[in-house]
Amino acid sequence: MTFILIFVTIFNWIWILESVTAPNLIDFQLRSSPNHAELLNCVGKLNEKLAKLGVKNILLQANRQGTKSTNAKTCNPNATLKRNLTSVSYCFNPSDSSTIGGNVEWMPQGVTTVADARSTQLWNTKRAILITWYDKKSEKPTNTDADQIKGARVTFFDPETSKYQHVLLVYPYLNNKGEITYMSLRTIQKDGYDSLHAGGIVWYDNYLYVADTARGFRIFDMRQIFDLNKTTNGDTNNKYLIGFQNGKFYAHGYRYIMPQINDWSNIIPRNSSMTCRVNAGSPTFSFVSLDRTDSDHLISGEFCADKTANGDLEKSGRVARWPLDKQTGQPKLTNGIWKADSAYRLPISNIQGAVSFENKWYLSRSQGAKNGFLYKTKSINSTTGILQIENSYYSSVGPEDLSHWPTIDGKAGGLWTVSEHAGKRLLYVCNIDQLNNSNQFGNICGERNSFF
Repeated sequence: MTFILIFVTIFNWIWILESVTAPNLIDFQLRSSPNHAELLNCVGKLNEKLAKLGVKNILLQANRQGTKSTNAKTCNPNATLKRNLTSVSYCFNPSDSSTIGGNVEWMPQGVTTVADARSTQLWNTKRAILITWYDKKSEKPTNTDADQIKGARVTFFDPETSKYQHVLLVYPYLNNKGEITYMSLRTIQKDGYDSLHAGGIVWYDNYLYVADTARGFRIFDMRQIFDLNKTTNGDTNNKYLIGFQNGKFYAHGYRYIMPQINDWSNIIPRNSSMTCRVNAGSPTFSFVSLDRTDSDHLISGEFCADKTANGDLEKSGRVARWPLDKQTGQPKLTNGIWKADSAYRLPISNIQGAVSFENKWYLSRSQGAKNGFLYKTKSINSTTGILQIENSYYSSVGPEDLSHWPTIDGKAGGLWTVSEHAGKRLLYVCNIDQLNNSNQFGNICGERNSFF
């Protein structure tokens, strides 16, 4: 009886898929920021005032120690609900895992790796993994520095040593005295707005692409990371202040800052009341990844909650592929506009991350306090259409963004993700060629017998 019910459910689901409307590519167009030159000028002024440090040296002196799992139980069984995970995984230290009590201030979201940055998979001898976090607003005042809007940060994680370092992302500008300063990343770059969610991230060549949910992408330069500890008038102790104040540079106590250099924003109007619906207009940007299968593409996608979609696949969200220029590390443009060259309707809601590889898509789906899902879709070769699930696998609790780390010769490799819930955090990889291994059935990254 159970088998029949599952078959009927899947049959009905496929029939529903065939009646769903595919995205319209005209909705997927971005333009560069009108203040791009101003941002570059501001970063140039920071260059004159602050010391810099490169990625390799940041990793060499990283101030936090993570843990590599030594067995299938992992270093945090709470993140998997005690399901085994036989692939590589890491834990953050207790303060970043939020296992030591107190308010949960930072939430991990996006993941990218050196395999996105370089086809050689090396950055000056280092193989780094990067994770974004957003500063979660406290429900009630804490009367501590946690009440400050600190925006977003990126973690540089060294998988060889398990050491890592946080870097605060900032928005540079000139104050009313004409002095160079900066503020935390906000949904709108003005005081009073919440932290940027930074739900997805891609490190491509020299640039860091960060998802800006309502608009598109924020861009940062990996060659422009500043060290306040090596700056004469830098202060790394005061957690309340940020920017240039009273002759000093502050960053909420962070040693490193990385300033924004540009952004790419939607051109087509977006009807916020129609978010996740077929006629919403331009997309939202909840997660980001990279596809190097053929010509390089940035992947973007929309998170549409189960309760919003309510089973309606017309409200499940969209993913798109944006062409990149290998020579410059920047968008490949058509008449000055960055246009997606393919876009698809997602086959289910609550998707938190997506990557494409050899015409198949891999999707991560959160399910509250339960184990999430990892999906593999059927192949799709058209430029627009509806993705269809082929297989489903177990994921951690609260899986977020996905990042594809292929083997050095371009074969499947693995899918990296991070789980976000406090006390249940884990950074781990699912090996693509092991997803259908019968010995992994019921494990994290192993098959499960349900799509839902």
